Amino acid sequence: MNFPLGYRYSTVYAGIRKTEKDDLALIVSDTPASAAAVFTRNVVQAAPVRLGRAHLSASRGKARAILINAGNANCATRTGDKVALATCEAVAKRGQYPANQVIPSSTGVIGVELNPKLIVSALPKLFAGLAPDRFADVARAIMTTDLVPKAASGEIPLKGGTVRIAGMAKGSGMIHPNMATTLGFVMMDAKIAPVHLKPMLASAINRSFNRLTVDGDTSTNDTVLVLANGASGVTPNEKERQVITEVLSWVLEDLAEKIARDGEGATKCITIHVTGARSAEDADKIGRAIANSPLVKTAVFGNDPNWGRILCAAGYSGGYFDPNKVEIKLQGVTVCRNGLAVDFDEAAMKKQMDKPDVAIRFNIGGSGKVETQFWTCDFTEGYIRINASYRT
Repeated sequence: MNFPLGYRYSTVYAGIRKTEKDDLALIVSDTPASAAAVFTRNVVQAAPVRLGRAHLSASRGKARAILINAGNANCATRTGDKVALATCEAVAKRGQYPANQVIPSSTGVIGVELNPKLIVSALPKLFAGLAPDRFADVARAIMTTDLVPKAASGEIPLKGGTVRIAGMAKGSGMIHPNMATTLGFVMMDAKIAPVHLKPMLASAINRSFNRLTVDGDTSTNDTVLVLANGASGVTPNEKERQVITEVLSWVLEDLAEKIARDGEGATKCITIHVTGARSAEDADKIGRAIANSPLVKTAVFGNDPNWGRILCAAGYSGGYFDPNKVEIKLQGVTVCRNGLAVDFDEAAMKKQMDKPDVAIRFNIGGSGKVETQFWTCDFTEGYIRINASYRT
C-alpha cells in the first residue's frame, strides 16, 4: 500500500475506552489541505459533526488535522460543544494551526459526558508519535464493534506524475445508506481546490457509502472526510479530476463492501444488483428495500433461497416495475422468471448460499437501462447479542 505523500498519523490510549486500547487518533497534513466532507442526515447530530461542518465553512474548505476519538460519541451531552471546541483548540495550539483547520470526529456511546482533559493530556504523546507509516494504527484505533480494520488505496498515473489515494473507515452497526453512514477518512496528494473536491466526494459517496446498509440505522456521528494536500506536485486538469473521481469511488466502494462484510454478527456479505430500471430513483428504491429487509437478510443467514421475500421487498419499495416481467437470480442461478417460480435444485442452492459472499440479482424486464448495486449483510443472533449489551 503506497500512502499519499505529506501526511502523518498517530494514536494513543487516552483512557476514554473502558479497556486499554488506543482510543485517540490524529491525522495531520504537513501543509494546509483542501477538504470536503459529508455528514449524517440524522436530526440528532453529535457535537463533532456540528463543529466539523462549521470549521470547514469558516476555513473555506481547508484542513490541517483530524482529531478522532473512539469510545464516546460526544453526542446528546450537556458539554459536547465545549468539549469538541476545546480539544480542537488544544490541537491547533500544539500544532500551530488555525483552530478552524482542525476537524473533530467521535464514535462510541451516545449520552455519556466526555472529559476533555483525557484528550488534552494525551496530546503531547499523540503529537510525538506522528509518523507517515502509522496509517494502520489509526485504522485500528477508530474501531468500536468492528472486528477488523478497514483500509483501501489506489494510484493514478497522470501526465504530471502519480497521485495516491488511501482511505480508512470504521463501521459495523448503525449503518444505513443516508449520507456517509460511518466514519471514513480519505487522504490524497493531488492539488485540488475545495470547490472541485466537494463534487468529487459527493459523486463517489453516492456510488459507495450511500449504497451500504447493515441495519437501517443512521448514526448521529456519520462523517466521511477527504483531504487533498498537493504533496505529489500534481495539479490535475478537469479530465484528470474525472479519473481521480473514478478511483476515489473505487476506494470508497472497497471500504463500503468491507463494512458490510464486517457487519455486527454478520456471517455473509450480500451484494444486490438491480438492473433494467427506467430511472435511477426506481433502481435506488428497489435496491434499498431489498438490502434493508430483515426477512431477506435472515433468509440469507439461514441459506434459504426464499426469492419471494426479495420480490415482496421490491414491491413495497415504491420503485416502478412490472411484477410479471421480473427475473431474480441467487448466486447466478435463476430462481424466478416473469414473476413466477423456476425449477432449481434447492439442496444445491442452499450449499451455494452457505458461502461468505451471496449475490442477489433483481432484473426488471422491459426497456429500462439503469442499474445499481447495494452492499449489506445477513442478520444473525450475533447482531442481537452485540447490541443488547453495547453500553454494558
